[in-house]
Amino acid sequence: MKFITGLVVILILLVFGSVFVSPEVFPYAGLLPFLVPVAIIVNIFLFFMLALAWRRLAFFPLICLAIGYKFFLISFQFHPKNEDAVGLKVLSFNAHLFNYKNPPTGAEDPTVFSWVNEHPADVKVIQEFYQDYTIENKNALKFLSKEGEFDYTYHPLRGEPKKRSYGMAIFSKYPIVNDGVVFDEKNSNGAIFADIQVGKDTLRVYNVHLASMSIEAEAFENYDSAKIVYKQTLGKLHLGSLKRAQQMNILMEHLGNSPYKVLLMGDLNELPYSNAYFRISESLQNAFELAGRGFGFTFNRILFFLRIDHIFATPSLVPIQFKTHREVDYSDHYPVAATFTWDGFEP
Repeated sequence: MKFITGLVVILILLVFGSVFVSPEVFPYAGLLPFLVPVAIIVNIFLFFMLALAWRRLAFFPLICLAIGYKFFLISFQFHPKNEDAVGLKVLSFNAHLFNYKNPPTGAEDPTVFSWVNEHPADVKVIQEFYQDYTIENKNALKFLSKEGEFDYTYHPLRGEPKKRSYGMAIFSKYPIVNDGVVFDEKNSNGAIFADIQVGKDTLRVYNVHLASMSIEAEAFENYDSAKIVYKQTLGKLHLGSLKRAQQMNILMEHLGNSPYKVLLMGDLNELPYSNAYFRISESLQNAFELAGRGFGFTFNRILFFLRIDHIFATPSLVPIQFKTHREVDYSDHYPVAATFTWDGFEP
């Protein structure tokens, strides 16, 4: 029993410690964080089993649980809804080109297109944004800017920018005084920013879409298909985590040079147990951890237990409300929204 307990404790600590190791340093380190929930469950089971047997060995899994307390905080929260909170309202959404279930046809059609337009957020960042200048009722920039009521910046990733294109967008009720591109992975993902003047303050808002996890969710709908692709999936997960680590280096350097308070939002394709998540958490706070409720899962497919869409902010920007809009199922991601306030905030 001593040997088994010691072995399990060592393995659990290795899994916990993997979040501090970049996939660039140790191959497949990006896969170990997927085992964190399993490690927690095994640890709890081992603790109760030893405690009920009145074994002193129970202190070892108890110590592991104390060491891993951070994982509980980032997994589940139970803050008040606070839906009437007053502050800067922000929204992040991977919109899946606005046509996951229904193509956008205009303001009267109750599609995701209209939902984004009607959401009360002051700042909206959209990944997998689809822009079509050739069809009036699919001109997303015109429609979502509300005929100029919202300022915006848009960066196409592929397509014909003057006709139809795919990219990333930031919309703001407040003036955008500067904008730019952090990095651009042609045809897939990237990161952009906009400096937004809110009263006497200027905030730097990042819209980030890191490299895909490359999980073919449909392949896991039954055992036979999962058995065929699981090895390929592990390889894709490894390559994806390595690519995201490289993108994170660029992003963190740019973020570190920001002269303003920062809001970082988007589809990071990273679990809360990942090295990327912990790297960002060294300088920014996650809104879900401070104002969220439940588990906050954001993936709208069979692998529903993934929370990969995040909102981070400079510690002086205090989140007082956070919500995952699970009622909005047009995309393969659920939108996430938060409300922030800070000293000197002027609505």
